[in-house]
Order: sequence, then structure tokens, then C-alpha cells
Amino acid sequence: MLHLLSRFEEVLASPPAHYEPAAGSVATNALIPLGLSREQRVVYGARFGRGGCRVSLIAGCHSDEPVGPRFLRHLVRYLQDLPTGDELLTRFEWWIVPDANPDGAARNRPWQHPEAEVYDLCEYLQHSIRELPGDDVEFGFPRGQNDTGARPENRCLFRWWGEARGVFHVHGSLHGMGFAAGPWFLIDSAWVERTSELRTHCREAVERLHYQLHDVERKGEKGFVRIERGFATRPNSRAMAEHFLTQGLPEVAAKFRPSSMEVVRALGGDPFTFVTENPLFITPGVGRELGPPDLAAERWRRLTQRWREELLAGCRAEAVADEAARAGLRPMPVRDQMYLQCALLEAALGAALARQ
Repeated sequence: MLHLLSRFEEVLASPPAHYEPAAGSVATNALIPLGLSREQRVVYGARFGRGGCRVSLIAGCHSDEPVGPRFLRHLVRYLQDLPTGDELLTRFEWWIVPDANPDGAARNRPWQHPEAEVYDLCEYLQHSIRELPGDDVEFGFPRGQNDTGARPENRCLFRWWGEARGVFHVHGSLHGMGFAAGPWFLIDSAWVERTSELRTHCREAVERLHYQLHDVERKGEKGFVRIERGFATRPNSRAMAEHFLTQGLPEVAAKFRPSSMEVVRALGGDPFTFVTENPLFITPGVGRELGPPDLAAERWRRLTQRWREELLAGCRAEAVADEAARAGLRPMPVRDQMYLQCALLEAALGAALARQ
């Protein structure tokens, strides 16, 4: 196993890469412009290393999930400052997009404070914005070279990955959840039988931080097939479309394009693709009875929806925060979320190296 987690403190100690440096900050010259968003913001990428294991990492596809971009900005700066002989650069070739959705990040800025150790529940409930199907960056990649209907962000990343002129061995899309019982790990269905060591590694990382793994039984809905507690297969666009077709919503189903994982797999080879899912807020009790329905999950869903409505109607934030704390809800520290993203990445790199 590659010991990336042993460097975690060093990674976080590296100042995050800046897209547009503020006064007095140091620019990160590793970031290169890949294209423009709908609203003419730059989408940046970074490339490092010369190794035989090619790694793609992307974050920010869902703009209400801020921890992935934060982790990748630290990782970009860390890799940039490594000596050329470091094994992370001699064994791997890194293709990193810290934020695939800069327009969405701008809309969520009122609550996504860049230095926050935890996120504020009431700010999240009042100001978080998520793209609907059709605007979803994760499920918005071109269906082919001539698919000009995809968002410009997706088209520029599609072109960039095509410049690799070869296969990737690992692709990770760093996501998150608003509310869950704990960390949840989504892995490529083609790799389930080859990930016993990876799952043990991630489970032990969760135990070190004293969290409970999130668990849910969705019976294949949207591509989520439960493997064991804390682990499921990642979603896919075909299953997403089928879900909405069965609900009698063909117009919604038609909006789903390939995900970043599907695009990278289509380039060839047998890449290990994964999705990280850590919650911003811990909801105890979810998953103890898988269901469906999961009565604890339904209770938390009703509570958070009521709190959102009360806040938007003018209720004092302190009153909502006090009730949430009494109910047992608590924020998950950003540092812990990034640690578990790093744990899954470390395990994925090890799994890919073992296949070479």
C-alpha cells in the first residue's frame, strides 16, 4: 500500500492553490486554464509527474459539496512543491481538476467559507444551491465528440482527458452529502471483487476517527448496489435515466449524460473509478435498519426540511441550531472529511499499482 496518508498533515500544511490570487498570496503556477464556464469563469486543471500510473481527480461537480475542491487545492500545491525525484511524481502522472463547476461555487459562496473547520447548519440550509438534472456537471459530459449540447465546463474537460492519448488507471470524483450517518464509499462495479483490501483500509480509517459508516439499501436504484456496510457501487447515467423513466418522467431521464467516471472508462483500459461521499452533518441512527424505508432517515429528512422552511420564513438561526443540537445532529469537521478522501485515494492508488 502506498503511504499517502502518512503525508496527510504535509498536504494540509501546503497552502491551497489559488485560482485568482488575493493580494499578498502566492500564485500557483501549476494551474492551467482548460476553458470557460457558462458565465465565463475559468476552469483550471493541473498536471504533475511522469510515472506509469495515470491518475485523474476531479471535484466540485456538485456545487453544494465544497470539501473535495478544498482537498484538491491543497494536493495541487503539495505536488507542485515536491522534488522531482519524489515517488508520487516518479510512479504517477496526475491530472487534477480542483473545481469543475466554478459558477456553482460562486453561487454557494455565502456559506462555503474557505477556512471553515465545520460548516454552519443554518447557513447551509438557507444558502446551499444544487444544480438540477440537465445542469448537473457530474452527469453532464458529452455523449461523443459532436455533442455540443453539453455544458462548456464538461466539454473542456472531455477535450482535456482526450489529450491523454491513452488510458487512465485511476479516476476519482470527490463528492459529499448534506446529511448522513457517516462516511460512504462508492466504487466501480467492475472492481468489487478486487477491493477487499481497499475496503478494509477505508473501514480502518473511519474507525480511527470514531465514525460510523453510512449504510443504505437502494436495491440498485440509480446504480447504487450495496456491497457491505459503508460501501456501494457508484451511480451511472443509464441507471439514473432508468430511474426517472420508471417514474414516468422521460423528459428528466433524457437530460442525463455520461458521468466523469463513464467518460474515463470509455477511454479504454480498466481504470478503477470511485466517488467519495462524506456528510457535512452527521445524522445518528440512519442505517441501523436498512429498510427501505429507513425510518430514521425519513425522520431526519422531515426535520431538515422543516428547519429550512422556518429559516427562510425568518426564524432565528440560534433557535434552529439549538433544536438541531438537541436532536443529536452535529457537523463533520472538514479535516476529517479530507482525511477520508485521502484514505480512499491512497487505497485506490495501491489497487491500481497492484494491477500493473
